Parts: sequence; C-alpha cells; structure tokens
Amino acid sequence: MSNPKPLQNKVVVITGASEGIGRALTKVCVEAGASVVASARNLERLETLKSELLQSSDNFLPIKADVTSIEDCEMLITRTIESYGKINILINNAGRTMWCRFEEIENLGLIDEIMKPNLYGAIYCTYFALPHLYRTKGQIVAIASVAGLTGVPCRTIYSASKHGMIGFFDSLRLEVESKGVSVTIVAPDFVKSEIHKRALKGDGSSLESSPMIESKIMTAEECASLILKATLKRQRMLITSRRGKIGRWLKLICPSIIDKIAIKAIERKY
Repeated sequence: MSNPKPLQNKVVVITGASEGIGRALTKVCVEAGASVVASARNLERLETLKSELLQSSDNFLPIKADVTSIEDCEMLITRTIESYGKINILINNAGRTMWCRFEEIENLGLIDEIMKPNLYGAIYCTYFALPHLYRTKGQIVAIASVAGLTGVPCRTIYSASKHGMIGFFDSLRLEVESKGVSVTIVAPDFVKSEIHKRALKGDGSSLESSPMIESKIMTAEECASLILKATLKRQRMLITSRRGKIGRWLKLICPSIIDKIAIKAIERKY
C-alpha cells in the first residue's frame, strides 16, 4: 500500500507559487504531507492559498520574494531554514514568457524580463539552497519547458531561457549526485496558466488574454500531479506530453519535421 503522505516531514520550497503550476504544486505538496514555503512577488495571492489548502495551513509559509533579486533569493532560503531548519526539495518554477517574433521586440530590456526570472532566478535560488540540500541529500526540481528542448516561434527568448535551464541543471546534476542530491528537469508542454495572459508583446506590454485554446491544453493541476510523481521517483526528466516526447527524438532523426510541428502548434494556438 502506497504512503498517503509521501512528503511527510519534508520541507519544500516553491518559487512562482502564486499562480498556475506553482500554485497547483503548492497544493499537491501540502496534501502529500510537506511543509511548503511558497514564494512569489504577489504576497496577497499567496495568502489566498491558505483557504484553498485541503490540509492544515500550519505547514504553509508564504514569502514575498522576487527571484530576479540575489538578495531576495538568499532571504527566501534563510527564512526557510530559520522556520523549518532544513530544505528537502527546491522547486524552481518562477518564470515569465513572451509572444512575439524576435524582430518585433522594440526594447532589448525585454530579454532581461524573461531571462532573469526564468534562468538567473533558478540559479540564484539553487546556489543558496545547495549547502542545505547536501545535508538532507535533497532534490532540485527545475520547471523548464518543451521549448527548452526545441525551437518555438514567437518565443525565442523564452526558449533560450529554458534551453539555458536544461543545460545548467544537466551540468549541475553531474556535480551534485555524488553528494546525494538529485536533479529532476521538467519539460511541460502548453499548460493552462496565468503566464500566457502575462506574456510580453514586442512593446513590453502584456497580452492580457491567453493566446491559447485552453480547452485543448493540460491544466496546471494535471501538470502538478505528474511533477509530484516524478519528484517522488527522483526521475531524471519529465516530459509531460506525448508530442513533447516524440518531438525530442524526431529532432535528432529528422529536425525539419519537428520544426513544422512547432510552427503548426503556434498557428493552432495549442
């Protein structure tokens, strides 16, 4: 019989927890028995999570933190240790996306708007958490994207950030596994989330509405459930869709086919 509380006595830190996958992950981790430190820039949205948790909110600590700030990342880890004394799992989930062609970018500051939370924030948090993860022989979970495995039109900078994540955490795995720390890289396909509504256009403003046909894409709750299962198995990589799994191999065998699939997926908005 499986353990109904597989994360009992574990401390999990989740970035970007106010919406989407991060919010759903917070819920499933608390339900699995973990003490969850949920961070995001929007503390008010984090606070509303308390009323949505099925289990006691005593094992839930919301912390306002901006992962683009080195100081905030250090503070997040420090407060976690002060509150719980350890970290077992760090889930690097915070991020932003875009929806425009590279030539349509009007201000190159948009590059930092994507790269800093997606890549640098994950690196910063990992840097400060790693000494504590060594002590618990813990885990790092990096929420990348299928866009980190192949090219996706209209998402050039986002794709670059996720390729960077995969490269960093693949390399880090080789450095830390001998010390008992495992790395799980997650490559979700399109997921129903607020991130699409906040995708940046070429002028730096947000789309305001999702460009996705959301009835045809995975929910954040479904994605979080898959991530939890992969985390419990200390799985090396999770690709959440059949299309993503096939695409990974097609890119090696016949890359022009996967290019056409990516273009068509964007045209069809899923």
